[in-house]
Amino acid sequence: MGRVESSRSILSEHTKNQNLLTSFSGNTKYLAELDVVSFRGHPNIRATHKTTFEITRETYLSPRGDCIIGVDADKGLADLSQELKRVVRSKDSVILVLLVDELGEYDLVLGRGDPRLELSDEKRIIVRRSTHVSQNTLAILSSKSAADLKRSLIENLRKGVNARAYIIGLATTQNT
Repeated sequence: MGRVESSRSILSEHTKNQNLLTSFSGNTKYLAELDVVSFRGHPNIRATHKTTFEITRETYLSPRGDCIIGVDADKGLADLSQELKRVVRSKDSVILVLLVDELGEYDLVLGRGDPRLELSDEKRIIVRRSTHVSQNTLAILSSKSAADLKRSLIENLRKGVNARAYIIGLATTQNT
């Protein structure tokens, strides 16, 4: 496991039925939604920012963009599925971002959703350690920033490899 092909086959089952509603006990149900963002690395990726990481639709990256881990993305926040956005904006939602490159390196980041998230930026997807919310924020209170990501993944991205971000939103709902 850890290869893009393996991850794709495991997650493809979930994309067939993206609205996963499961009941474990009582009236609480757990809703999970998935979307996938494809992007590529760039020689100027530094990934040294201590509070955020970003994936952008821009194709060029200057050396100053120390939070950016991927360019030429096929989606910005505005393009994510409405179902995923609904889950991400749920109170107490959890966001998992699985970053997988085509050479098999991966890393997993956990964050929180928030009802204040706009999810409207057409070019950028930003995951933040802080609670700051803006139009480009996907998740807050994240477990990792660009500086915390596996260096083997970052080295591959610096070589320009293709990668994917599997964005999974999890939330609870109450049955009444």
